[in-house]
Amino acid sequence: MSRHSQEDHTAGQLRVLQSLSRGRLLSRVVRWLTDTHGRGGRSILDSSLDIIAGDRSSVSVTSLVGALMLRGILEMGTRAFGGSLADIRENLSNVLFRRALSSVITGLVDFGPQRPFTPGAPFQVVWNVTRTCNLRCKHCYENAGRRGRDELDTEQALRAIDIMADEGVVFLAFSGGEPTLRPDILTLIRRAADRGMYVAAATNGTTFADRERVRRFKEAGLSFAQISLDGVNAETHDSFRGVPGAFARTIEGIKNCVAEGLFVEIAMTVTHYNLHEVPKAIELAERLGARWFMIYNFVPIGRGAEIADADLTPSEREELLRLLWDRISSKSDPGAMEVLTTAPQLGRVPLEAARDSTLPGCQTGEMIFPTHFSNARLPSQMTRLSEFIGGCGAGRFYLAMEPNGDLYPCVFFPHTPEVRIGNILHDDLHKIWRQSGVLRMLRDKDLLKDHCGSCENRYVCGGCRARAIQYFGDLLAPDPGCKYNAAAWNALRTGEMLAVTGLGIQRTVSH
Repeated sequence: MSRHSQEDHTAGQLRVLQSLSRGRLLSRVVRWLTDTHGRGGRSILDSSLDIIAGDRSSVSVTSLVGALMLRGILEMGTRAFGGSLADIRENLSNVLFRRALSSVITGLVDFGPQRPFTPGAPFQVVWNVTRTCNLRCKHCYENAGRRGRDELDTEQALRAIDIMADEGVVFLAFSGGEPTLRPDILTLIRRAADRGMYVAAATNGTTFADRERVRRFKEAGLSFAQISLDGVNAETHDSFRGVPGAFARTIEGIKNCVAEGLFVEIAMTVTHYNLHEVPKAIELAERLGARWFMIYNFVPIGRGAEIADADLTPSEREELLRLLWDRISSKSDPGAMEVLTTAPQLGRVPLEAARDSTLPGCQTGEMIFPTHFSNARLPSQMTRLSEFIGGCGAGRFYLAMEPNGDLYPCVFFPHTPEVRIGNILHDDLHKIWRQSGVLRMLRDKDLLKDHCGSCENRYVCGGCRARAIQYFGDLLAPDPGCKYNAAAWNALRTGEMLAVTGLGIQRTVSH
């Protein structure tokens, strides 16, 4: 498909989405579906999706009417992107998919067909549920160690979970600190699972060296374990994690989680300390049975600010992105381990591959869209869909929550009043998601400063906003980790203060 015809196709897709979100009749129908609640707090939209999926356990005249209307809307929307209702119905048997689709439809009404897209509620909340930790990691964004005095008690934490569930959060990830060390963590996991959320834990894996402990967590409702591994040997990992013996216990924890049937993701924060070990780390993760291998962007926050010199240069990050893309694009076995990254720059790599047939991964008839959550493989006519689903998800697909219930767009954001967007117990999450000025700013990629702001890939990438604010004190500043922002990186390297505005947390980083 030529660039011109592709743009025409995208324009047609946008017109359909706009008609769904702005058309008077359709808008009224969808708002009726999403705004009318009752029968246990469930919307007509949720009940209608149940019926379309074949679940008729809570059929009413209202939900039947809603299902008929919703079926037509879904037909129109999927057809615009080259799909069909049958494509959606295949997945509707999954309750989590229905929950996510409900959020997508609500977001289309509340926010319109923005590029990138914002759902009606955060798909994921990462909750730093405690500051307690048994390791002393060099890059810890939370500066974890001892329990905080202001951490929510069990009753308050259960209330917070109910609020998130009622709002439509799909995934709840308990992090920290070390979340498995919180005394009531099983109670919290059980409540989140009972409320229909997919429950994950981001852990250093050492406490899971006890297989019986893993079994108890799974029985409580834990489905996903993200386990950090920052090297392929004890020398690298233990040095980074600050405690001798951590590597052996973490490896044992990974094996136990795999053996107990949890979805295991191995996460690696890449710096100068371990960049050379990435290929072997991917091989090790695959041998251990991990389903995902996640490369985390290094962000100089918390204790990480003390090792800012360890950050990758733009050229090193580009080499890393190419390595990851080679692996992703050459994957032929659907059951093989997925390689992902939180670095939004990977989103532009397949588009560059499509424009330059000499790059790997340019396959006729199919495009791969790398995101934080998956490497979506879709027909080539849906290429521009990447502009809706790609890019930094901070404040758009996910939120972060501190041990005291304070909310931020991302766990890597500084804990300052300027970017704090509220508190789960004291503020209305529904209003925060729709009215926060910080979130609105993050979602509008046309506000970004150069080069991010003028980049043709800003909708699929947009840079890491946490890195921008940490380096320049400005949410809208360039991410200095990109090859297109080499000037910003060089200014940092020479200790030169850039002319930035915004939140006013200016600083000079000298290397």
